[in-house]
Amino acid sequence: MAVDNEIALLKKYKHQVVVAARESDSIRSQGVRGTLTGALSSVWNPSSKKEITDLLEREKPDIVHVHNVFPLHSPAIFYGMKNVPVVYTLHNYRIGCAAGTATRENRICFDCFDQRSVLPALRYGCYRDSRLATAPMAASIVLQRSLKTWSTKVDAFITLTEFQRNVMVNFGIPSGRMFVKPHFGTAPRSVVEWKERENKIVFIGRLYEAKGIHHAIDAWKKIGDDAPMLEIIGDGPMRAELERSVTSSGFGPKVKFTGQLPHDAAMKRLSTATMLLLPSLCPEGFPMVIHEAYSRAVPVAASNAGSLQSLVNDGKTGILFVPGSASDMASRIMSLWNDRKLLRTMHTYALKEFTEHYTAEVNHSQLMKIYNEAQLHKQAG
Repeated sequence: MAVDNEIALLKKYKHQVVVAARESDSIRSQGVRGTLTGALSSVWNPSSKKEITDLLEREKPDIVHVHNVFPLHSPAIFYGMKNVPVVYTLHNYRIGCAAGTATRENRICFDCFDQRSVLPALRYGCYRDSRLATAPMAASIVLQRSLKTWSTKVDAFITLTEFQRNVMVNFGIPSGRMFVKPHFGTAPRSVVEWKERENKIVFIGRLYEAKGIHHAIDAWKKIGDDAPMLEIIGDGPMRAELERSVTSSGFGPKVKFTGQLPHDAAMKRLSTATMLLLPSLCPEGFPMVIHEAYSRAVPVAASNAGSLQSLVNDGKTGILFVPGSASDMASRIMSLWNDRKLLRTMHTYALKEFTEHYTAEVNHSQLMKIYNEAQLHKQAG
């Protein structure tokens, strides 16, 4: 979705865009053979390199913007991009993390980044909980480091947050080529007035452990009868377990499971909320629901996990709490919930945050500056 939005943005500003995409659905349908093909391709895919080389010779673009090379394109494509500036958006942590998520056993893990080694990933089988599946991911990381791909073949890197940028710089990516450009969105035609808001907090996301939603349920139980309504929008493997937990504790009236909704319907419910809840245990990249909340003047209560600390201005556009701590979550949420004056002020700041940082116009300006920096770097040799 984020890539499609960026393509649409470029076209809106009359830039010509040629897309070179490969779908991985074909290898998934091939079972074991497909898995093996994907694993080998993710390390080095010569056919993709040739395909990109031929495309660039034919189209002669001013710039190449890469979003994802996993699993079929592989980093080999960077070696087919001669004499053209290259920009690479890092949507995840895959250049140093075999799993790509910087998460292990549902907790934040930067061991491979900190040690500049893939041995932790191999030891724990971080990709798909399998040492065998992790091996090609680790091999790709080692290969690109030994070839110095990231220091010699990319003119500008884009990270989604300042937190992610710092991780990459510490990993060895040249700081002068690292730029922060978040996702962007379109504001709704109107924002629901404060006095018309429902006294509810909304969670939107997949219901699985890394999202920390089970800790949110524990936090609501700790708050007790004074807890605000929590509306949980989404589905996932933990839903039945969570519903049983809520029902058995007699806490049902305070927690509402809405299930999976179409995007527009979910946004409509978000627009009437008082707060958005993100209790993630993983470092996240850039949850688009954050700028969607800000565009609707909804402040965010989030765990202080990874990139979330770069996206939520604690005390201004929302609050931050300790990841995995139901007690801290309950305490911080209720402290804000009972301070209606501050909460109302946060609504104003949230909308201001969106206007200043997350509109299409702002994003296009940022992107053009990054493209210009990439061209200058290429020209400098």
